[in-house]
Amino acid sequence: MEYIITFTWDNEANVWIATSDDIPGLVLESGSFDALLERTRFAVPELLELNSSRPEPLLLTFRSERRERMAL
Repeated sequence: MEYIITFTWDNEANVWIATSDDIPGLVLESGSFDALLERTRFAVPELLELNSSRPEPLLLTFRSERRERMAL
């Protein structure tokens, strides 16, 4: 099954935040994109097991978004 995970940059907190509409309870943060990616890879199977999902192969799709305001 495919799960979409979104990484969003929080300018105020200076962290990346991982969330997913497909995985209840997934909310992680880290100052490093790579560290958050690793944390998410470990957390997803655990959360799916806690949410009583059947064990099956996982396809994780990671999407990232970072917005910055710039003055001209």
